[in-house]
Amino acid sequence: MLTGTIINTLAIVAGSLIGLAIQAVTKHSADDVSADSLGGRLQALVMQGMALCVLYIGISGSLKGENTLVIIISIALGAVIGELLDLDAKMHALGDWVQKKTARLVHTDGGSPSVADGFVTASLLFCVGAMAIVGSLENGLTGNYDTLKAKAVIDGIAAIVFASSLGIGVLFSAAAIFLYQGTISLAAGLLAPLLSDSVIAEMTCVGSLLIVALGLNMLVASKIKIMNLVPAIFLPILLCLFM
Repeated sequence: MLTGTIINTLAIVAGSLIGLAIQAVTKHSADDVSADSLGGRLQALVMQGMALCVLYIGISGSLKGENTLVIIISIALGAVIGELLDLDAKMHALGDWVQKKTARLVHTDGGSPSVADGFVTASLLFCVGAMAIVGSLENGLTGNYDTLKAKAVIDGIAAIVFASSLGIGVLFSAAAIFLYQGTISLAAGLLAPLLSDSVIAEMTCVGSLLIVALGLNMLVASKIKIMNLVPAIFLPILLCLFM
């Protein structure tokens, strides 16, 4: 049930250690890698490549759906609920609040990134996203952790990039990932006996569509408020009772 989360956590730890080693060798700070430099261009290209992989994962998962009507209604109603609650704005507000609070706790000299900067930035990047939620739910409900394995690769590469510029705080974010995704997987595991295979299939399909949206956002091809669509993942539980 926690296999995917453990793999994801270890990937972040490994990526962070590699990034810290690179930082120690090159002694580069976050400001040393500009968008026009070779390092900056490589970072951008690698992340664009990862975005294409995210699109592939989302499209593959979306084909598991069996009831198109349930999926359409779930997305539509989920968007309404999410927009009324404005989950996207609340998540960003939470991130800003955490960053402000932690910024007061850790200070560094010479303008270099603090431990808090690395921890908060990496934790938000790794936790806030459709792959974290959908992958953890999928792992808990079905035992399948393919999505989290793919996320582990992406997070590991991202951890190398961030740790090489933001420092050891990125390594500490692995603990936040373990607690966040592990909690979701355990909760989903408790619900699994109560859900039919068709419900799980529709939940996976809807969640995979959000992963497609995440890939598009990573490519800067769109600015979809994915968090406002998250309620759609859970609506098949109700809709499948009537359809």
